[in-house]
Amino acid sequence: MSWGTELWDQFDNLEKHTQWGIDVLEKYIKFVKERTEIELSYAKQLRNLSKKYQPKKNSKEEEEYRYTSTKAFLATLNEMNDYAGQHEVISENMTSLITGELTRYVQELKQERKSHFHDGRKAQQHIETCWKQLEASKRRFERDCKEADRAQQYFEKMDADINVTKADVEKARQQAQLRHQMAEDSKAEYCSTLQKFNSEQHDHYYTHIPNIFQKIQEMEERRIVRIGESMKTFAEVDRQVIPIIGKCLDEITKAAESIDHKNDSQMVIEAFKSGFEPPGDVDFEDFTQPMKRTVSESSLSNSRGDGKSEPKFGGKSKGKLWPFIKKNKGAGPEDFSNLPPEQRRKKLQQKVDELNKDIQKEMDQRDALTKMKDVYIKNPQMGDPASVDHRLAELGQNIEKLRLEVQKFEGWLAEVEGRLPMRTEQARRQSGLYEAQNTSAVNSCAQDRESPDGSYTEEQSQETEMKVPATDFDDEFDDEEPLPTIGTCKALYTFEGQNEGTISVAEGEMLYVIEEDKGDGWTRIRRNEDEEGYVPTSYVEVYLDKNAKDVYKSLQKISE
Repeated sequence: MSWGTELWDQFDNLEKHTQWGIDVLEKYIKFVKERTEIELSYAKQLRNLSKKYQPKKNSKEEEEYRYTSTKAFLATLNEMNDYAGQHEVISENMTSLITGELTRYVQELKQERKSHFHDGRKAQQHIETCWKQLEASKRRFERDCKEADRAQQYFEKMDADINVTKADVEKARQQAQLRHQMAEDSKAEYCSTLQKFNSEQHDHYYTHIPNIFQKIQEMEERRIVRIGESMKTFAEVDRQVIPIIGKCLDEITKAAESIDHKNDSQMVIEAFKSGFEPPGDVDFEDFTQPMKRTVSESSLSNSRGDGKSEPKFGGKSKGKLWPFIKKNKGAGPEDFSNLPPEQRRKKLQQKVDELNKDIQKEMDQRDALTKMKDVYIKNPQMGDPASVDHRLAELGQNIEKLRLEVQKFEGWLAEVEGRLPMRTEQARRQSGLYEAQNTSAVNSCAQDRESPDGSYTEEQSQETEMKVPATDFDDEFDDEEPLPTIGTCKALYTFEGQNEGTISVAEGEMLYVIEEDKGDGWTRIRRNEDEEGYVPTSYVEVYLDKNAKDVYKSLQKISE
């Protein structure tokens, strides 16, 4: 099966077919190129998706990723990032192994095809030239034969005519002989040219064209083999990443199986446990007896002088744990006494650990400088030992300050954990709460339970606050008239309001200002009717309404 023998007369069709083959190869290259672009786009979208749902650093959201379920989700996001990387590998390998290689091969194929068909056309032109030479020799032989016949006829005519002189007859005879000789020469040339043409034609159709067509056939078969190999590579590139993709999926499955609902439930307890005991039973107060009674929690709300005899248990104050604690207008106290006991213990322990880490860093720096000083003492040419004394003194002072801080926080921690007695001053104040007899005593009782910074003790929480029902006294903080808006503000930075009385804001958010900074570095703002609180003044850009500001100051003077 050879194109040279079977398709000896299909030069033009072979030329069209081989061009079609190159077009098919270029179409396949374009297909693979678009596939690589899709893989890259898919990988980019996967990476963006993974990045979008990653927790923000140093944010409240990052703290939520300590649960096993959110850890599993974070592992899934990381594995999806690796999964995207494998699609990038697919794109890179297809580009280098298929697109790049085939593009170079197409250029070589075009050059080879051009060369073969150039040889074919050259052979065609040669045989056509030989054919034209044969035709010219044939026509010349034919013409000479006709001329010889005419000269012979003329000689015979002249020889038969008695009126023609002998010289004219001889001349006609010589002319006839010349024409016959020319015909014989033309015949010989024609025979030679014909023999040569037949030889050239035989070589053309049985040697030259078969060889050229055989090369074209081999070229086309190599193209077909090459495109087949590229298709195998196309599948193999995908197959090579399947194990790694499988590992990514296995890790996602492993992360899902690591979710422990019991552990997450326990972590919720550790995160939000206050350490308070549930409130005890409310004592019965017999108002029918005209006897001296101990002031109870219910009398706290009734001693306001409004003539209200029945406590209110509905509304927003229902179920409040700390009814007498006002909202903080900034950061909480240094000893975290504004937090429930369990949360306070955690914060204090965290602070102690941070301070110990800082101490270790300072000590490492001091040790390094001490070694440097020793080197300078032994080798004065390397440096002056006295040059590090000032820094060593600073490190020593820093370490001493940090140690005092650790002692202070460890003392508070020991107090919370029960290793030290409670502060006796506050304990004595707590014991006198229920011995008050009149309204002023009750009011002073409420004030004693509320320190200026909103602090409290565990004993207070258990004996007083947890037992006080939600009454009109509680409404003093929740049902007060909302402050008027005196302007607007724009959040310059994101602020995570985690302390009592603060409010979280996002960068660029627009809010209402209801109270200016009074010198403590905090501005009171409102998002809507139910959300208001304090944010650092440096975190917002305030736009005060002049009229509203004047009205607000007037109201402040009237209230004073």
